[in-house]
Amino acid sequence: MLKTASLTDVGRVRTVNEDRMLVQESLNGFVLAIVADGMGGHQAGDVASQMAVDLIRSELQTIPQGASVTERKSRLQAAIEMANETIFQFASERENYHGMGTTVVAVLADEQSVVIGHIGDSRAYKVDAAGMGQLTEDHSLVNELVKNGQITREEAGHHPRRNVLTRALGTEATIEVDTADWVWTSGEVLLLCSDGLSGLVSSDQMLALINTGDALDEKAKLLVDAALDAGGDDNITVILVSNIVEPDLADDHADGEKR
Repeated sequence: MLKTASLTDVGRVRTVNEDRMLVQESLNGFVLAIVADGMGGHQAGDVASQMAVDLIRSELQTIPQGASVTERKSRLQAAIEMANETIFQFASERENYHGMGTTVVAVLADEQSVVIGHIGDSRAYKVDAAGMGQLTEDHSLVNELVKNGQITREEAGHHPRRNVLTRALGTEATIEVDTADWVWTSGEVLLLCSDGLSGLVSSDQMLALINTGDALDEKAKLLVDAALDAGGDDNITVILVSNIVEPDLADDHADGEKR
């Protein structure tokens, strides 16, 4: 069974939270989770991120129960592309919203597999017995510089242009959506977050907090608190999806005791 926890915080510096998140735990047998981190002046960022979340969610409501991984990827990609087109058109018709956009990372998960679609630098991570691995690749200037060998991964974290995106939702008429899928098993945890977390808290620290014995809601709070303690210079959003190991009831009752 899948369990979820989510939390968002405006941070210590910003006055408006332009992050948006959504968790729908029962969508025809799937969990839908979305994080969007908006950008743009005149509060356009929060308009873009809210539109992205609402549009993607609405488009996926008719996904059939038992949809294959291939169909889920296709539907998720189409939903994100539709959201991009709608946001771009909305912004182009309104002077105050010109140039607005948002990141998005969205997943459709069941107990066997996870499908992901993303644009921008909001991230998905997988936590398992082997540690923590990033499942998405940032569409950002500093990531391109790292890949080209012009700066190190450590330098990227402090680069003055680390917030510059090379791809965002709603800023162009058409967009390329990155999609991926993987099989997961009981005991693994999925983390979705905005860069308000990943930009301030190291993977090692996130792993340590997720591996605490606390309830899932408390793990989410620990992650947000860690970003706040590190300065909280951006909005912070966290979604955790846990593939819970169900106890074997037959074993529990083997001794005849009622529990």
